[in-house]
Amino acid sequence: MMIPLQRIVLIGVGLIGGSFVLDLKRKGLVREVAGIDLDADNLARALERGVVDSAHTALQADVLAGADLVLLATPVASLPALCRTLAPLLPDHCLVSDVGSTKQSALAAFAEHLPQHLPRCVAAHPIAGSDRHGALAAQFGLFQDKKLVLCPHDRQDAAALARVASLWQAVGAQTCCLSAEEHDAVFAAVSHLPHLLAYSYMHQVATAADSAKWLDFAGSGFRDFTRIAASSPTVWADITLANRDSLLALLSAQQQELADLQQWLRDGNRAALLDFFRVASRAREDWQNR
Repeated sequence: MMIPLQRIVLIGVGLIGGSFVLDLKRKGLVREVAGIDLDADNLARALERGVVDSAHTALQADVLAGADLVLLATPVASLPALCRTLAPLLPDHCLVSDVGSTKQSALAAFAEHLPQHLPRCVAAHPIAGSDRHGALAAQFGLFQDKKLVLCPHDRQDAAALARVASLWQAVGAQTCCLSAEEHDAVFAAVSHLPHLLAYSYMHQVATAADSAKWLDFAGSGFRDFTRIAASSPTVWADITLANRDSLLALLSAQQQELADLQQWLRDGNRAALLDFFRVASRAREDWQNR
C-alpha cells in the first residue's frame, strides 16, 4: 500500500494541478495541500471547493516546510524564476515536478536553478486538459485512462521517478517515458501545432470585415474546430515560444500543404483534392478506432 504524502505544495492552482490533488485527497494519498497562486480570488475558490487546505500568494519558507512534493503547474515560462526562488527553500527530501507541455525547457530550468536538487526533479506531462482554467475547472477523474509522459534525465534518481509515476498511476493515468527531445517533437505535432492553427483560423474570422455575419451562421463544425482557440493565450504563447524550433519546421510543412490546396483549387483539380481528403479522412478514422 502506498504511503501517503504529508504535504504537497501546489504552485498554480488550476485545472491540471487542482484535479491531480483532488484525486489524491479523495484516495487518501496526501494529508495536506498548500496552494500558491498570484490570483487571490482563484485561491479563495480553491479553498471553498476543497482543492487546497491553505492558500498563499507568495513562496515562503514556512509554506515549503515539511513538503514532500512541490508541483509546478504554472505557464512553462515561469519555471526558471520559480526554481530560482525555490532553491534555498526546498527540504532535502522534497520531490519537484511539473506538468508543462514542453520538457526540454523544464529540464533546463531544473538543471540551472536547482542543480543540487536535480536528481529529485521529475519532468512530467499529463495528456489531459480542457479550454477551461482556474480552480473552478479542477475535477475528479480527469486523468483516468489518460497518458502521463515522464522525461527522465541523466541525473535522475530512480526512486524519485518511481514515486511521481506511482502518484499519477494512482489517479488513473497510464505512465510512459520519452526523452525530453522526443516529447517536444511529438507534442509540437499533435498538440502545439493544432493550437496554432485554431488560433490562426479564429483570428482570421474575428478580424474579417464580415466577422459578425460569419459567426451568426457558424455551427457544430466551427465549434469543434475552434474549441482549443479558447485556451489561455498566456499559457499558449509560452508553450509555442518554448518549442519554437519544432513548430517552425511544422509550420513550413503546413504552409506547403496549404499551397498545394490553393494550387489544386485554382486548377480545378478534383482528383488531387479527393486523394488528399481521403488520406486525411482515413488517418483520422484509423486514429479514432485505435
